[in-house]
Amino acid sequence: MNVSKKIASYLARIPCGYVFSYTEVSTEAVEKEALIKGLNRMAAAGKIAKLSQGKFYKPEQSPFGELPPPQDQVVKDLLERRGTVEGYLSGLSIYPELGLCTQVSNTIQIGKNETRPAFQRGRYKISFIKQKNTITKETIPLLQILDAIRCIKKIPDTDIGSACERFKHLIQQLSSKEQQSLMKLAIKYPPATRALLGAVLSEVAPPLDTDKLKQSLNPITRYKLTGATDALANAEAWNIE
Repeated sequence: MNVSKKIASYLARIPCGYVFSYTEVSTEAVEKEALIKGLNRMAAAGKIAKLSQGKFYKPEQSPFGELPPPQDQVVKDLLERRGTVEGYLSGLSIYPELGLCTQVSNTIQIGKNETRPAFQRGRYKISFIKQKNTITKETIPLLQILDAIRCIKKIPDTDIGSACERFKHLIQQLSSKEQQSLMKLAIKYPPATRALLGAVLSEVAPPLDTDKLKQSLNPITRYKLTGATDALANAEAWNIE
């Protein structure tokens, strides 16, 4: 099968929005140059789209035009390696999914244990958030919530009070086991994050023992989160003002 047919066959098998490189079309070294040229020609002709150097995708068309690939596809090489989870979408990338805002950003933020400087990939700026906890598929949804709590003052198009109301809803939907895990993971987060989580948990999950979370805080430190006291009945007990 010649290179053109290999590319056509590969494209027929993948879904729209799936990001790939020439190595996924064929691993034969002798075909590398021909594959790269063929894919670049197809991108120039508008048959496929080029995300960045060496990365392409089959675009999906909507009534409003061509749709970009999902953000997890854009950075999938940074999220998982050889079947092992190494990172997760966080911050600006998941606020809409969490119901914290509607604004879709061209910045993709990734939580990782080992971070690197921000860089550009096509239309997207890729930046990183340091995560001190072990990252697993099970902990990712909880870490995303904690990351959002940590950055509550920076969430676009929302205020702290509204964000707190949303956090109450999200955390109330978790199982008791997940809420326990959330507290354990929060110990490696800044004190203000722990305080806000404690105030939320003590309101939406009162049977939960939050003593260890409370004891991890300096009893004389105050946390300035304007609007939180309107949304959280127990804010003052957690030194939030």
